[in-house]
Amino acid sequence: MNDTLIGLAERVRQATAAKAILRIRGGNTKSFMAGVISDAATLDMRSYAGIVDYAPSELFITARAGTPLVEIEKVLAERGQCLPFDPPRFADETGALGGTVGGMVAAGLAGPGRAAVGGVRDYVLGVLLLNGRGDLMHFGGQVMKNVAGYDVSRLLAGSWGALGAICEVSLKVLPMPVATATLRFDMRQGEALDHLHAWAGQPLPLNASVWWRDTLAIRLRGAKAAVASAVSRLGGEVIPNELGDAFWEGLRDQRDEFFIEARHAAERDKSALWRLSLPPTTPVLPSFEDTLIEWGGAQRWIVAGAEDTLVLHRAERAGGSAFRVIGGVGDGAGYATPLAPSLLAIHRRLRESFDPHGVFVPGRPMRF
Repeated sequence: MNDTLIGLAERVRQATAAKAILRIRGGNTKSFMAGVISDAATLDMRSYAGIVDYAPSELFITARAGTPLVEIEKVLAERGQCLPFDPPRFADETGALGGTVGGMVAAGLAGPGRAAVGGVRDYVLGVLLLNGRGDLMHFGGQVMKNVAGYDVSRLLAGSWGALGAICEVSLKVLPMPVATATLRFDMRQGEALDHLHAWAGQPLPLNASVWWRDTLAIRLRGAKAAVASAVSRLGGEVIPNELGDAFWEGLRDQRDEFFIEARHAAERDKSALWRLSLPPTTPVLPSFEDTLIEWGGAQRWIVAGAEDTLVLHRAERAGGSAFRVIGGVGDGAGYATPLAPSLLAIHRRLRESFDPHGVFVPGRPMRF
Protein backbone atom coordinates (compact mmCIF):
# COMPACT_ATOMS: atom_id res chain seq x y z
CA MET A 1 0.00 0.00 0.00
CA ASN A 2 1.18 3.53 -0.79
CA ASP A 3 2.88 5.24 2.19
CA THR A 4 0.83 8.42 1.67
CA LEU A 5 -2.38 6.40 1.80
CA ILE A 6 -1.22 4.66 4.99
CA GLY A 7 -0.52 8.06 6.51
CA LEU A 8 -3.97 9.37 5.62
CA ALA A 9 -5.65 6.32 7.17
CA GLU A 10 -3.59 6.71 10.33
CA ARG A 11 -4.56 10.38 10.54
CA VAL A 12 -8.23 9.44 10.49
CA ARG A 13 -7.74 6.78 13.17
CA GLN A 14 -5.95 9.31 15.38
CA ALA A 15 -8.80 11.78 14.93
CA THR A 16 -11.29 9.08 15.86
CA ALA A 17 -9.38 8.24 19.03
CA ALA A 18 -9.09 11.91 19.98
CA LYS A 19 -12.73 12.61 19.10
CA ALA A 20 -11.54 15.32 16.74
CA ILE A 21 -13.11 16.40 13.47
CA LEU A 22 -11.49 16.63 10.05
CA ARG A 23 -12.21 18.75 7.02
CA ILE A 24 -11.25 17.04 3.76
CA ARG A 25 -9.27 19.35 1.48
CA GLY A 26 -8.39 18.98 -2.17
CA GLY A 27 -7.81 21.98 -4.40
CA ASN A 28 -9.86 24.14 -2.01
CA THR A 29 -11.64 25.71 -5.00
CA LYS A 30 -15.16 25.07 -3.69
CA SER A 31 -14.78 26.32 -0.13
CA PHE A 32 -17.02 29.29 -0.98
CA MET A 33 -19.84 26.76 -1.46
CA ALA A 34 -18.98 24.58 1.53
CA GLY A 35 -18.44 27.12 4.30
CA VAL A 36 -15.70 27.00 6.94
CA ILE A 37 -15.61 25.05 10.22
CA SER A 38 -13.06 26.89 12.36
CA ASP A 39 -12.30 24.06 14.80
CA ALA A 40 -11.79 21.34 12.18
CA ALA A 41 -8.31 20.11 11.33
CA THR A 42 -7.48 19.52 7.66
CA LEU A 43 -7.05 16.17 5.93
CA ASP A 44 -5.14 17.31 2.85
CA MET A 45 -5.55 14.95 -0.09
CA ARG A 46 -3.28 16.81 -2.53
CA SER A 47 -0.24 14.68 -1.73
CA TYR A 48 -2.05 11.55 -2.89
CA ALA A 49 -2.01 12.34 -6.60
CA GLY A 50 -1.24 10.77 -9.97
CA ILE A 51 -2.90 8.74 -12.71
CA VAL A 52 -2.99 5.07 -11.74
CA ASP A 53 -4.33 3.58 -14.96
CA TYR A 54 -5.60 4.83 -18.30
CA ALA A 55 -6.97 2.60 -21.06
CA PRO A 56 -8.12 4.74 -24.01
CA SER A 57 -9.46 1.72 -25.89
CA GLU A 58 -11.54 0.71 -22.86
CA LEU A 59 -12.72 4.28 -22.23
CA PHE A 60 -11.72 4.58 -18.58
CA ILE A 61 -9.16 6.37 -16.44
CA THR A 62 -8.23 5.79 -12.78
CA ALA A 63 -6.63 8.58 -10.77
CA ARG A 64 -5.81 9.40 -7.17
CA ALA A 65 -7.95 11.98 -5.44
CA GLY A 66 -5.36 14.76 -5.34
CA THR A 67 -4.73 14.69 -9.09
CA PRO A 68 -5.47 18.12 -10.61
CA LEU A 69 -8.47 18.02 -12.91
CA VAL A 70 -6.61 20.00 -15.58
CA GLU A 71 -3.95 17.25 -15.64
CA ILE A 72 -6.62 14.60 -16.22
CA GLU A 73 -8.12 16.62 -19.05
CA LYS A 74 -4.74 17.20 -20.69
CA VAL A 75 -3.97 13.48 -20.75
CA LEU A 76 -7.41 12.69 -22.15
CA ALA A 77 -7.18 15.40 -24.81
CA GLU A 78 -3.93 13.92 -26.12
CA ARG A 79 -5.92 10.81 -27.03
CA GLY A 80 -8.95 12.68 -28.32
CA GLN A 81 -11.08 11.96 -25.25
CA CYS A 82 -12.78 14.01 -22.54
CA LEU A 83 -15.04 14.20 -19.50
CA PRO A 84 -18.17 15.30 -21.41
CA PHE A 85 -20.09 16.65 -18.40
CA ASP A 86 -17.83 19.75 -18.25
CA PRO A 87 -16.87 19.62 -14.54
CA PRO A 88 -16.28 23.15 -13.19
CA ARG A 89 -12.64 23.77 -12.27
CA PHE A 90 -13.00 27.19 -10.63
CA ALA A 91 -9.78 28.92 -9.58
CA ASP A 92 -7.33 28.23 -6.78
CA GLU A 93 -5.62 30.75 -4.48
CA THR A 94 -3.29 31.83 -7.29
CA GLY A 95 -6.10 32.48 -9.75
CA ALA A 96 -5.19 29.46 -11.91
CA LEU A 97 -7.77 26.82 -12.75
CA GLY A 98 -7.80 24.40 -9.85
CA GLY A 99 -9.82 21.50 -8.54
CA THR A 100 -8.92 17.86 -8.05
CA VAL A 101 -10.56 14.69 -9.30
CA GLY A 102 -11.58 13.76 -5.74
CA GLY A 103 -13.19 17.14 -5.18
CA MET A 104 -14.96 16.88 -8.53
CA VAL A 105 -16.68 13.66 -7.44
CA ALA A 106 -17.33 14.79 -3.86
CA ALA A 107 -19.01 18.00 -5.07
CA GLY A 108 -20.87 16.28 -7.90
CA LEU A 109 -20.94 19.50 -9.93
CA ALA A 110 -21.27 19.51 -13.72
CA GLY A 111 -21.16 22.23 -16.33
CA PRO A 112 -23.11 23.24 -19.45
CA GLY A 113 -23.18 19.77 -21.06
CA ARG A 114 -24.78 18.04 -18.07
CA ALA A 115 -28.36 18.03 -19.36
CA ALA A 116 -27.34 16.30 -22.59
CA VAL A 117 -24.74 13.78 -21.42
CA GLY A 118 -25.46 13.19 -17.73
CA GLY A 119 -23.77 14.24 -14.52
CA VAL A 120 -20.69 13.19 -12.57
CA ARG A 121 -22.27 10.10 -11.03
CA ASP A 122 -23.09 8.74 -14.49
CA TYR A 123 -19.35 8.47 -15.20
CA VAL A 124 -18.11 7.09 -11.86
CA LEU A 125 -17.18 3.42 -12.24
CA GLY A 126 -15.38 2.76 -8.98
CA VAL A 127 -13.82 4.42 -5.93
CA LEU A 128 -11.44 3.76 -3.08
CA LEU A 129 -12.92 5.37 0.05
CA LEU A 130 -11.35 6.11 3.43
CA ASN A 131 -14.20 5.93 5.93
CA GLY A 132 -14.56 7.42 9.40
CA ARG A 133 -12.98 4.39 11.07
CA GLY A 134 -9.80 4.74 9.04
CA ASP A 135 -10.68 1.74 6.86
CA LEU A 136 -10.07 1.69 3.11
CA MET A 137 -13.04 0.39 1.14
CA HIS A 138 -13.25 -0.49 -2.56
CA PHE A 139 -16.51 -0.04 -4.46
CA GLY A 140 -17.23 -0.70 -8.13
CA GLY A 141 -14.42 -1.23 -10.63
CA GLN A 142 -13.16 0.04 -13.97
CA VAL A 143 -15.96 -1.12 -16.26
CA MET A 144 -19.74 -0.88 -16.06
CA LYS A 145 -20.24 -4.61 -15.42
CA ASN A 146 -18.39 -4.26 -12.07
CA VAL A 147 -21.19 -2.05 -10.75
CA ALA A 148 -23.68 -4.38 -9.08
CA GLY A 149 -25.81 -4.37 -5.94
CA TYR A 150 -25.64 -1.14 -3.94
CA ASP A 151 -23.87 1.34 -6.17
CA VAL A 152 -21.91 3.09 -3.41
CA SER A 153 -19.35 4.53 -5.83
CA ARG A 154 -21.99 6.69 -7.50
CA LEU A 155 -23.56 7.48 -4.14
CA LEU A 156 -20.38 9.40 -3.31
CA ALA A 157 -20.98 11.88 -6.14
CA GLY A 158 -22.39 14.95 -4.39
CA SER A 159 -21.74 13.63 -0.87
CA TRP A 160 -19.39 16.55 -0.04
CA GLY A 161 -17.20 14.45 2.23
CA ALA A 162 -20.03 13.35 4.48
CA LEU A 163 -19.28 9.63 4.02
CA GLY A 164 -15.49 9.73 3.93
CA ALA A 165 -12.45 10.80 1.95
CA ILE A 166 -12.39 9.70 -1.68
CA CYS A 167 -8.87 8.37 -2.37
CA GLU A 168 -9.06 6.98 -5.91
CA VAL A 169 -11.64 7.25 -8.68
CA SER A 170 -12.22 5.30 -11.90
CA LEU A 171 -14.13 7.30 -14.50
CA LYS A 172 -15.72 6.51 -17.82
CA VAL A 173 -14.49 8.83 -20.58
CA LEU A 174 -15.81 9.53 -24.08
CA PRO A 175 -14.36 10.64 -27.43
CA MET A 176 -14.32 14.36 -28.10
CA PRO A 177 -17.14 15.53 -30.37
CA VAL A 178 -16.34 15.63 -34.08
CA ALA A 179 -18.09 18.96 -34.69
CA THR A 180 -19.24 21.86 -32.50
CA ALA A 181 -21.22 25.02 -33.23
CA THR A 182 -22.58 27.86 -31.09
CA LEU A 183 -25.73 29.78 -32.06
CA ARG A 184 -26.98 33.03 -30.53
CA PHE A 185 -30.60 34.31 -30.47
CA ASP A 186 -32.27 37.46 -29.14
CA MET A 187 -35.19 36.22 -27.03
CA ARG A 188 -37.12 37.08 -23.89
CA GLN A 189 -37.02 34.49 -21.13
CA GLY A 190 -40.43 32.94 -21.79
CA GLU A 191 -39.78 32.66 -25.51
CA ALA A 192 -36.38 31.09 -24.89
CA LEU A 193 -37.87 28.47 -22.57
CA ASP A 194 -40.57 27.64 -25.12
CA HIS A 195 -37.94 27.14 -27.83
CA LEU A 196 -35.75 25.00 -25.60
CA HIS A 197 -38.66 22.77 -24.64
CA ALA A 198 -39.64 22.34 -28.28
CA TRP A 199 -36.07 21.61 -29.40
CA ALA A 200 -35.62 19.06 -26.60
CA GLY A 201 -38.27 16.87 -28.25
CA GLN A 202 -36.59 16.96 -31.65
CA PRO A 203 -33.63 14.94 -33.03
CA LEU A 204 -31.13 17.78 -32.66
CA PRO A 205 -27.50 17.53 -31.45
CA LEU A 206 -28.29 20.06 -28.70
CA ASN A 207 -25.53 19.76 -26.10
CA ALA A 208 -25.83 22.92 -23.95
CA SER A 209 -27.91 26.06 -23.54
CA VAL A 210 -27.85 29.27 -21.53
CA TRP A 211 -30.16 32.28 -21.32
CA TRP A 212 -29.33 35.62 -19.70
CA ARG A 213 -30.61 39.15 -20.27
CA ASP A 214 -32.66 38.42 -23.39
CA THR A 215 -29.91 36.40 -25.07
CA LEU A 216 -30.11 32.66 -25.68
CA ALA A 217 -27.03 30.69 -26.68
CA ILE A 218 -26.97 27.00 -27.56
CA ARG A 219 -24.12 24.60 -28.27
CA LEU A 220 -24.50 21.88 -30.88
CA ARG A 221 -22.21 18.86 -30.79
CA GLY A 222 -22.04 15.66 -32.79
CA ALA A 223 -21.40 14.43 -36.32
CA LYS A 224 -20.48 17.12 -38.86
CA ALA A 225 -23.58 16.50 -40.96
CA ALA A 226 -25.89 16.61 -37.93
CA VAL A 227 -24.42 19.86 -36.63
CA ALA A 228 -24.47 21.51 -40.08
CA SER A 229 -28.10 20.48 -40.59
CA ALA A 230 -29.13 21.85 -37.18
CA VAL A 231 -27.37 25.17 -37.82
CA SER A 232 -29.23 25.54 -41.11
CA ARG A 233 -32.55 24.56 -39.56
CA LEU A 234 -32.45 26.63 -36.36
CA GLY A 235 -31.01 29.86 -37.71
CA GLY A 236 -29.66 32.41 -35.29
CA GLU A 237 -26.25 34.03 -35.31
CA VAL A 238 -23.37 31.59 -35.77
CA ILE A 239 -20.56 32.39 -33.31
CA PRO A 240 -17.00 31.57 -34.44
CA ASN A 241 -15.74 28.44 -32.70
CA GLU A 242 -12.87 30.21 -30.98
CA LEU A 243 -15.23 32.72 -29.34
CA GLY A 244 -17.88 30.10 -28.68
CA ASP A 245 -15.45 27.73 -26.97
CA ALA A 246 -14.13 30.55 -24.77
CA PHE A 247 -17.69 31.51 -23.81
CA TRP A 248 -18.66 27.98 -22.74
CA GLU A 249 -15.40 27.55 -20.83
CA GLY A 250 -16.13 30.77 -18.92
CA LEU A 251 -19.64 29.61 -18.12
CA ARG A 252 -18.36 26.21 -17.05
CA ASP A 253 -15.85 27.67 -14.59
CA GLN A 254 -18.16 30.53 -13.49
CA ARG A 255 -15.75 33.18 -14.78
CA ASP A 256 -18.25 34.93 -17.06
CA GLU A 257 -20.00 38.24 -16.47
CA PHE A 258 -23.06 36.94 -14.64
CA PHE A 259 -21.10 35.18 -11.91
CA ILE A 260 -18.61 38.03 -11.53
CA GLU A 261 -21.50 40.47 -11.05
CA ALA A 262 -23.21 38.09 -8.60
CA ARG A 263 -20.09 37.89 -6.43
CA HIS A 264 -19.70 41.66 -6.45
CA ALA A 265 -23.37 42.08 -5.50
CA ALA A 266 -22.95 39.70 -2.58
CA GLU A 267 -20.02 41.73 -1.30
CA ARG A 268 -21.65 45.12 -1.96
CA ASP A 269 -25.28 44.88 -0.87
CA LYS A 270 -25.59 41.57 1.01
CA SER A 271 -27.51 39.84 -1.76
CA ALA A 272 -26.87 36.19 -2.59
CA LEU A 273 -26.40 33.85 -5.52
CA TRP A 274 -28.90 31.01 -5.48
CA ARG A 275 -28.85 27.80 -7.52
CA LEU A 276 -32.24 26.28 -8.30
CA SER A 277 -32.69 22.74 -9.58
CA LEU A 278 -36.12 22.53 -11.25
CA PRO A 279 -38.14 20.49 -13.73
CA PRO A 280 -37.03 21.84 -17.13
CA THR A 281 -40.62 22.72 -18.09
CA THR A 282 -40.95 25.15 -15.15
CA PRO A 283 -42.17 28.49 -16.57
CA VAL A 284 -40.66 31.90 -15.86
CA LEU A 285 -40.34 32.49 -12.12
CA PRO A 286 -41.71 35.97 -11.36
CA SER A 287 -40.06 38.47 -8.99
CA PHE A 288 -36.48 37.56 -9.89
CA GLU A 289 -34.98 40.01 -12.34
CA ASP A 290 -31.40 38.74 -12.57
CA THR A 291 -31.63 35.12 -13.66
CA LEU A 292 -29.34 32.87 -15.70
CA ILE A 293 -30.84 29.65 -17.06
CA GLU A 294 -28.98 26.50 -18.08
CA TRP A 295 -29.74 22.88 -18.90
CA GLY A 296 -32.83 23.62 -20.96
CA GLY A 297 -34.51 25.27 -17.95
CA ALA A 298 -33.52 22.71 -15.30
CA GLN A 299 -30.81 24.81 -13.64
CA ARG A 300 -31.45 28.45 -12.77
CA TRP A 301 -29.10 30.87 -11.08
CA ILE A 302 -30.82 33.78 -9.30
CA VAL A 303 -29.46 36.86 -7.55
CA ALA A 304 -31.78 37.69 -4.65
CA GLY A 305 -31.73 38.54 -0.95
CA ALA A 306 -29.55 36.36 1.26
CA GLU A 307 -32.51 35.54 3.53
CA ASP A 308 -35.12 35.50 0.77
CA THR A 309 -37.44 32.61 1.67
CA LEU A 310 -39.41 33.36 -1.50
CA VAL A 311 -36.62 31.65 -3.46
CA LEU A 312 -37.07 28.46 -1.44
CA HIS A 313 -40.84 28.71 -1.69
CA ARG A 314 -40.86 29.14 -5.47
CA ALA A 315 -38.43 26.27 -5.96
CA GLU A 316 -40.48 23.92 -3.77
CA ARG A 317 -43.76 24.86 -5.48
CA ALA A 318 -42.17 24.06 -8.85
CA GLY A 319 -41.13 20.62 -7.59
CA GLY A 320 -37.45 21.43 -7.22
CA SER A 321 -34.94 22.70 -4.68
CA ALA A 322 -32.78 25.76 -4.00
CA PHE A 323 -29.37 26.27 -2.46
CA ARG A 324 -27.66 29.50 -1.47
CA VAL A 325 -24.23 29.37 -3.10
CA ILE A 326 -22.74 32.75 -2.20
CA GLY A 327 -23.87 35.27 0.40
CA GLY A 328 -25.30 35.30 3.88
CA VAL A 329 -23.83 34.31 7.23
CA GLY A 330 -20.98 31.82 6.88
CA ASP A 331 -21.05 32.42 3.12
CA GLY A 332 -24.45 30.77 2.91
CA ALA A 333 -23.41 27.15 3.25
CA GLY A 334 -26.21 24.82 4.25
CA TYR A 335 -29.13 27.19 3.63
CA ALA A 336 -31.20 25.11 1.28
CA THR A 337 -34.53 23.48 0.63
CA PRO A 338 -34.98 21.00 3.53
CA LEU A 339 -34.88 17.32 2.73
CA ALA A 340 -38.04 15.28 3.16
CA PRO A 341 -38.05 13.46 6.54
CA SER A 342 -37.85 10.04 4.89
CA LEU A 343 -34.85 11.07 2.78
CA LEU A 344 -33.18 12.78 5.72
CA ALA A 345 -33.48 9.54 7.72
CA ILE A 346 -31.68 7.65 4.94
CA HIS A 347 -28.90 10.24 4.88
CA ARG A 348 -28.43 9.94 8.63
CA ARG A 349 -28.25 6.14 8.48
CA LEU A 350 -25.66 6.36 5.71
CA ARG A 351 -23.52 8.74 7.75
CA GLU A 352 -23.79 6.53 10.82
CA SER A 353 -22.68 3.55 8.76
CA PHE A 354 -19.68 5.16 7.05
CA ASP A 355 -18.67 7.67 9.75
CA PRO A 356 -20.17 6.54 13.07
CA HIS A 357 -17.94 8.83 15.17
CA GLY A 358 -18.60 11.96 13.12
CA VAL A 359 -14.95 12.46 12.18
CA PHE A 360 -15.62 14.10 8.84
CA VAL A 361 -17.26 17.49 8.57
CA PRO A 362 -19.58 17.41 5.55
CA GLY A 363 -18.88 20.34 3.25
CA ARG A 364 -22.61 20.94 2.85
CA PRO A 365 -25.84 18.89 2.85
CA MET A 366 -25.64 15.81 0.65
CA ARG A 367 -27.72 15.91 -2.54
CA PHE A 368 -27.65 12.48 -4.16
